[in-house]
Amino acid sequence: MNGGNSRQLTVGSRQLAAGRKQLLAVGSWQLAIHKQFTKISKLAKRLQFLQVVLPRWRGLGGGILFTLILSTTLSAQETKEKNWNFQGYTKSLQSLFQINVPGLGNQTLSDNFLHNRLNFNWYPSDNWTFKAGLRTRFFFGEFTRMQPNFKSSLNDAGNDVLNLTVLNIGEKAILHSYLDRAYFQYTKDKLEIRFGRQRINWGINTVWNPNDLFNAFSFTDFDYEERPGSDALRIQYYIGYAGSIEFAIKAFDNSDEIVAASLYKFNKWNYDFQVLAGWSKKDIVLGGGWAGNIKDWGFKGEFSWFNSTIDEVANNLAATLSADYSFENSLFISSGLLYNEAGTSVNSGNIFNFELSARNLYPYKWSIFTSAGYPITPLFTANIAIIYSPIDGHPLFLTPTFTYSSGQNLDVDFVSQIILQDTAERYGSDIQAYFLRVKWSY
Repeated sequence: MNGGNSRQLTVGSRQLAAGRKQLLAVGSWQLAIHKQFTKISKLAKRLQFLQVVLPRWRGLGGGILFTLILSTTLSAQETKEKNWNFQGYTKSLQSLFQINVPGLGNQTLSDNFLHNRLNFNWYPSDNWTFKAGLRTRFFFGEFTRMQPNFKSSLNDAGNDVLNLTVLNIGEKAILHSYLDRAYFQYTKDKLEIRFGRQRINWGINTVWNPNDLFNAFSFTDFDYEERPGSDALRIQYYIGYAGSIEFAIKAFDNSDEIVAASLYKFNKWNYDFQVLAGWSKKDIVLGGGWAGNIKDWGFKGEFSWFNSTIDEVANNLAATLSADYSFENSLFISSGLLYNEAGTSVNSGNIFNFELSARNLYPYKWSIFTSAGYPITPLFTANIAIIYSPIDGHPLFLTPTFTYSSGQNLDVDFVSQIILQDTAERYGSDIQAYFLRVKWSY
């Protein structure tokens, strides 16, 4: 082969190599464009969602939600590993009510509802998490049909500022579904930020929680383990051992609904302490609590002082103490005391129907709680809880519970709720409720 042909082959080889590099560059460029278009498409869908959601939030809240979703969309990295999961359960609750009250007479009413819950968790990156909980219930029976406002009350009780109801249909039988959890969480070192519908649990005691400014709940509602949520922003920073500083604020439509507070937690003398200060609707609130032990007894306390800014509304002190003990044979006992300065000293008979809040956790001025639980067998447990109010009429609330765990994911409960009180005729029970619940978790 002569020198000219050799030089031509060398030049041709170089041109072929250059062509390959150009093709690879074009391929990489096309792949990058495809990824960006995919991100933009996903972002567009989220922006359509924001057009519905943002008008319900005021000022700063809408901006933060926009920033969270935008940052999550743009920073999410594709991965072969599964970064989401579903969990949930299905329950059947059969109810029987024995009622003998003025206006209704002596009646026995049955009621039923089926309950499905789905919990969705998404982990788009190491710092970001999105969680949602869908609560779907189907009500049918005599007790449901006799309540004309029951359908609308489901929306009022389930939602906060945002209306996250998915379904609310039917008249004599009602299918209701809504999101009681839907929030983003950002975590970085000791900082944690949550935004959306969430549970902000500042309470310490088991039955009554004067510190629970955002999500007060009733002890009589035994079938809602997750407890209600709030549309809120929560910022938490962890300090030292078992310590943290928190700030939370609920979304609101008007200034009368503002709830905002700060909470400081710390550990001292082997006790967990907390101090809070804030604003709850039209009250200035100061409070605190502790949890620790006196020898082998658990000892907890909690209080909040509500200083009203309205002349017509009195100030109020809500305070509670509790103690619990576990015996070697697995018998567990607990007892507690609630003082509600704004409570009544006259029997009102409205344990199931009063305006519940951290300011008003039980309708009476003084209330005493005691409970006991014992595992009769490894699979069968018996519990009883009693609330007595030492006022006129001596109202007594009893709730015995029997639980059988027939498998890892299947539980059967029998629950009774009985109200005893003194009337002009006798000391007895005019309201009794019995529940049979079957729960399958998955």
